[in-house]
Amino acid sequence: MTTIAAVVVTYNRKDLLLECLNCLQSQDYSSAPLAADTRLDILVIDNASTDGTAEALLPLINNKTILYFNTGSNLGGAGGFNYGMRKAVELGYDYVWVMDDDCMPHEDTLREFLNADAKLDGKYGYLSSVCRWVDGSICTMNTQRHPLTKNITDFSPELQPCTLASFVSLFVPARVISELGLPIKDFFIWSDDWEFTRRISRTYPCYLAGRSVVTHKSKSNGVGNIALDSEEKIGRYKLAYRNDVVFYRREGIEGYGYIFVRGLYHAFLVLTKAKSKKGERLKTIVQGNLEGLRFRPEIEYVK
Repeated sequence: MTTIAAVVVTYNRKDLLLECLNCLQSQDYSSAPLAADTRLDILVIDNASTDGTAEALLPLINNKTILYFNTGSNLGGAGGFNYGMRKAVELGYDYVWVMDDDCMPHEDTLREFLNADAKLDGKYGYLSSVCRWVDGSICTMNTQRHPLTKNITDFSPELQPCTLASFVSLFVPARVISELGLPIKDFFIWSDDWEFTRRISRTYPCYLAGRSVVTHKSKSNGVGNIALDSEEKIGRYKLAYRNDVVFYRREGIEGYGYIFVRGLYHAFLVLTKAKSKKGERLKTIVQGNLEGLRFRPEIEYVK
């Protein structure tokens, strides 16, 4: 029996979560290789939601449609995925399929992952879905990269190499997680998925599976921009810059060069595009990068 754990991390978005779970329960992989000997289980990782998520899930918990885990506090996206992947590996699943609660898999998303797995004979580090926004366009915040600093723009190939991918529908063999470690929980938010997927792609060939598609029901189709974002969100960007230093410095001179040039470009955007708090935005860029130089988070492994 081949077992797959769909790990869904949620926080205070019960309506989207229920829709995501419905999509997972509707997966049709009956025509995939060895489908009769394959089982999909759903693991919900609740970052201590306060909107009635646990109560809304009670019918699914009681009839054993899902396995529910409450982390006890808000661990952020990074901590939630660390927690969920750890649980899946500890419980003995063969594959871990991770996603946020606003990720809506299509009926054949898993089937196409299994088809790709068979075509590759299991010789890969991870598979990533094509992620589209609600209007059908490519979701820019989840666009994969190959090589390191170049966005993929052609999503038509059935399989193509992938260097960086998001956690919005990532399919990973459990043995790879056991070998290379879990997402860095101390990141809290921002870049945890890129660091994790790059750690894998440095060791194994990884792929964008062009026929595996999901819809990301995010509020908008765009990447966060410190120059244009609202004032109350400025502080969050310090984590983005801090975490990116950890991520890119492993690439050596090329990585440091990218961080430096990007920092200058973002500062230019703040000076020319920001409508308010320019000083605070510039300070956040500088402080985040400086904190990153001192930041040495631990990579945890499943015991």
